[in-house]
Amino acid sequence: MNNTELINIWKLQNTKIDKTLAINELLLKEVINEKARSSLKSLIKLKTAGIMAFVLYLLLLSYALVYALSDYSSAWNYFIFSISAITLVNIKGFADYIKHLVWANSINYNGSIMEIQQQLSRLQLSIIDHARIMCLQFPFFTTFYLSNNWFPGEVGPGYIIFQALCTGLFVYFSYWLYKNHKHENLDKKWFRNMIAGSGGKSVMKAMDYYKELEAFKREEHHPTAFRS
Repeated sequence: MNNTELINIWKLQNTKIDKTLAINELLLKEVINEKARSSLKSLIKLKTAGIMAFVLYLLLLSYALVYALSDYSSAWNYFIFSISAITLVNIKGFADYIKHLVWANSINYNGSIMEIQQQLSRLQLSIIDHARIMCLQFPFFTTFYLSNNWFPGEVGPGYIIFQALCTGLFVYFSYWLYKNHKHENLDKKWFRNMIAGSGGKSVMKAMDYYKELEAFKREEHHPTAFRS
C-alpha cells in the first residue's frame, strides 16, 4: 500500500469522523433545546401568574388612588404621592412581565447556538433591569400611611427621627440595590438569588446548557486541528 492510498484512507476516515461529529452535535443540540425549553417553562408559568397578580395589584392601587383623589384633602398628600410612585413602578413591572413572556415564547430553537444565546441574554438583561426598577418603590412603603393631619405637627421629635431614619434607610437600601443590579454581579450568589424570583434562575439554567454544548463542540473539534 503506497502513500497515496494511505492518505486517501486517512481522508476518508476524517470525513466519516466529521459526519459522526456533526450528527452527535445535532443530536446534542436537540437534547439541549429540550432542556432549555423545560427550564423556561417555569419562567413562563411564573410570568403568567405574575401578570395576573400585577393586574389585581394594580387594580387595588388604582382604586386606592381614585378613592383618595375623589375625597381629596391635604391629609391625603403623603398617601397619594406614595401610592402614585408605587403604581408607576408596578406598571413598569407589569409591562416587563408581558415582554418577558412574549420573548420566552418566541425563542427560535431552530436557529444557531449564538442566536439562541443572544435571545436568552437579552431576556436575562431585561430581567435584571426589571428587578432593579422594582427596588425603587421600597421607600414609599414607609410614607404612604403618613398624614398632614398629624405628621409632623402632632408627633414628638422621637417619632420624627424614627420616621426619618426608617425612610432614609429604605432610600439607601433601594439605591444600593439599584446600583448593584447589573450583569457583572451574576457571578455572585446573593445576586443570583435576588433575581431568581423574577425568573433569572430559569434563564441562567438555559444559558448554562448552551455553554455545555459549546464546550462539547470545542472538545470534539479540537482534534481536527491536527488533521491535514
